[in-house]
Amino acid sequence: MNEIFQHATADPGAVASGPCLTVVERSLYRGAHIFGMRPMVRIQLDLGRLEAWPTDRLPLFTEQLLARLPGLANHGCSYRQAGGFVRRLHQGTWLGHVIEHVALELQTMAGSPVSRGKTRSVRGKPGFYNILFTYGDEQAGMAAGAFAIALVASLLPEGLGEVKGLEKLGVQMPADPQDADALIRSLREILRRNALGPTTASLVAAARRRGIPVTRLNEQSLIQFGYGSRQKRIRASITGDTSQIAVDIAGDKSLTKKLLDEAGLPVPRGVVVRSEEEAVGAARRLRMPLVVKPLDGNHGRGVTTQVRDEAALRAAVMRARQHGRRVIVEEQLPGDDHRILVVAGKVVAVAQRMPAEVVGDGFSTIGQLIDRVNDDPRRGRGHENALTRIVADDAMIALLAKDGMTLGTVPGAGKRVRLRDTANLSTGGTAVDRTDDIHPDNRLIAEQAAAAAGLDICGIDFLSPDIARSVRETGGGIVELNAAPGFRMHLEPSSGRARDVAGPVIDALFPRGRSSRIPIFSITGTNGKSTTVRMVGRILCQHGLNVGMTTTSGVYFNGHLLKKADASGPRSARMVLRNPSVDVAVLETARGGILREGLGYDGADVGAVLNVTADHLGLKGIDTVEALADVKGVVVENVARRGFSILNADDPMCRRIARHARGRIVWFSLEGGARMAEMLRRHLLAGGLAVTRDPDETGGTIVIHRGEERIALMPASEIPATLGGIAEFNIANALAAVAMCFAHGIPLDAIREGLRAFTSSFEESPGRLNMMERDGIRIIVDYAHNPAGLIALGQVVDRLRGAHGRAVGMVSIPGDRRDCDIVEMGQIAAGVFDEIIFREAPDGRGRPRGETNALLSQGALRAGMPNERIHRIVDEFEAVEAVLCKGRPGDLLVILPTSVEKVWRQVQQFGSPAAAGEQMVPAHV
Repeated sequence: MNEIFQHATADPGAVASGPCLTVVERSLYRGAHIFGMRPMVRIQLDLGRLEAWPTDRLPLFTEQLLARLPGLANHGCSYRQAGGFVRRLHQGTWLGHVIEHVALELQTMAGSPVSRGKTRSVRGKPGFYNILFTYGDEQAGMAAGAFAIALVASLLPEGLGEVKGLEKLGVQMPADPQDADALIRSLREILRRNALGPTTASLVAAARRRGIPVTRLNEQSLIQFGYGSRQKRIRASITGDTSQIAVDIAGDKSLTKKLLDEAGLPVPRGVVVRSEEEAVGAARRLRMPLVVKPLDGNHGRGVTTQVRDEAALRAAVMRARQHGRRVIVEEQLPGDDHRILVVAGKVVAVAQRMPAEVVGDGFSTIGQLIDRVNDDPRRGRGHENALTRIVADDAMIALLAKDGMTLGTVPGAGKRVRLRDTANLSTGGTAVDRTDDIHPDNRLIAEQAAAAAGLDICGIDFLSPDIARSVRETGGGIVELNAAPGFRMHLEPSSGRARDVAGPVIDALFPRGRSSRIPIFSITGTNGKSTTVRMVGRILCQHGLNVGMTTTSGVYFNGHLLKKADASGPRSARMVLRNPSVDVAVLETARGGILREGLGYDGADVGAVLNVTADHLGLKGIDTVEALADVKGVVVENVARRGFSILNADDPMCRRIARHARGRIVWFSLEGGARMAEMLRRHLLAGGLAVTRDPDETGGTIVIHRGEERIALMPASEIPATLGGIAEFNIANALAAVAMCFAHGIPLDAIREGLRAFTSSFEESPGRLNMMERDGIRIIVDYAHNPAGLIALGQVVDRLRGAHGRAVGMVSIPGDRRDCDIVEMGQIAAGVFDEIIFREAPDGRGRPRGETNALLSQGALRAGMPNERIHRIVDEFEAVEAVLCKGRPGDLLVILPTSVEKVWRQVQQFGSPAAAGEQMVPAHV
């Protein structure tokens, strides 16, 4: 745990009064983010007046805090040894740092041990701090942050403990924030409510040890291991490979016994009955004692053993029928109860199970003895702990009555009192590991039983007087098969060695050498992300892969839209990675999602940063291009060790990012041939990879460089999206796509054919250089929404402008950009178009109506455009109509939309020919 602080220099006595602690914002990072690679909670706090009050100036604060959370004394902090944090408290540290440690300690005390945190001052905002700490459970982590703020504030001197904005954390606060025990109990309850059961948790842990991605698909135990088409799913110990037929067989005890008997395996004789009379009749053909149990029961419910007379038989049948209409009556096999676990055809663990019991002490009642046993911290409710609490119920009272006892009976010292007929852990039983003791015959019988049912994971209830001897000699056999066996008794036996039974399950699902992951291509940058994603997707489809793709237009499968949305964030990435049909994921990864939640995956095979220019500055604390580069750099900082980082050699910010990129760096550049940069030449001499455009009169040739080897891939003009080689920004996007695919091992022919098939049509790439022509008027619809994008588009406009025609543009920029960015957009537009219609985004992004247009106009006027050629229309669709009405043969009309699909439809339907059914035809360049 560490932190970077800027010490307050103001005189505390001169600090003006005002709010103290204020929660400014919060984030829950599920993937890598700008502060680190681990999932973390981030809470931004404004300390206000408390910036002048480090802990050494707060009387009794440290003592009160340590009294409530003595475990803080073990925190090493920057000293990396126990007591380090206490030293910091006495020396004087800021309250954001304190809150970080308290949030970690609260989680640890609640049973979710976490130890990583950091507190960072916010650049340019004195008193503002980002508090970050790891979490085990999302809900508990956020609650721990809220509780930590409230607890620390409650210990401050009067007048300094006011907290504002705590509701932003969405946490229900306990009544007394100073009651640390109550805070811990609340967190413990959240953890209990959200926790996986022991079986599922062990499988998740085993998967993570092997580096297999884990995704929880619901609030219960449905888990996905791996990504895409390589994924496997489990629900507790039922796997996606478990046959439904096998589950049905195991659930039908009568059928199970029949199949096992026909396989030559030892099972008890018995019959299925529906009434007491049928049971009495059947008993005459069986040998006492008998076992009576529901045909479809589980967890030992409704089971009665040691039935020796008609009265007991009738009572047992009545009890079993409470859990099912059909009842099994069978001979009771001799021996102790064992659970044998078979995974993938092999026995992996054996446990001897003993029914719940208490041992008398000569003065305590049975009820009191049960309470004492339940005080064992290993016992909990249901399946949450290693052992289950013993609960007195009608079945227990009936069993005690058979032996002439009640819960109020005081058994003699040393007397063992059996409380259950069955040895299930779910009814309070205990288990002793016997894995090393099982006789080879018994092992073979268990493995054959699992095979007979067809179960990949099978729990076999096996009775044997001595598991170390063959049941062929001692008697005994199989009484039941379980299709969803619990692992508790093997993971944490009451005595004996714990067994890793989850590891063999994961090894069966993912044999060594079989990957659990699909390739992930992650693409970020200021401009060109969507087009590059689509280019890469087209190439990979050409190679025969099923491609899941996310862009700002939606989520796609093999180019077909699955969900229309701005899908450039982590939620959409996870949607693709959950899709079992997807062989490869190509993900547009925007800055907003990285800042909000981190990456939506745990590492990419190929990551790319296309460019970094001034856009979205002034938002979410990102005020400089360098800071924006740090955000986008998260993509290449989280490339797999053997993966590839694709970077733009022509972009200074990409060259800066390269210092922290992981994997093997692959550069791309429009400046190839004789104009190749010296940096690139050195990279190639060292055996590096690069893709360049070697220029010529027709747009140049795309060349792949592998060390000193030079592979001329194709002329850029052969890629339709480059408009014959004049759209340089799409040549740059193609270079990035080639670099990504070639680095990943895609054949050259697939790369060529994919790019040749990729067009800039609306269907292929909506809102990206879409063109139409009608009556001699060319129309471009393009999502150039920032200065750099408009500059790149302007180069195309210059090449397409007719000899006598005009270029008329409808231009806008989102209202949440800085004033200087909006003015710059207007200046650039004045240099591109002969006439401009400025319009505003539908929501204004917080600006009053007309303000964005005014700033755009200011820029255009500053650039020297006459006022009469500048028009301002707020509504997007009215502005589109105005541009279309201005078109004359030979003109080029350029429309920069927000509502891409609606605007395209409006362009298609403009004028009487379209209304009559005649649509504009695609332009040929």
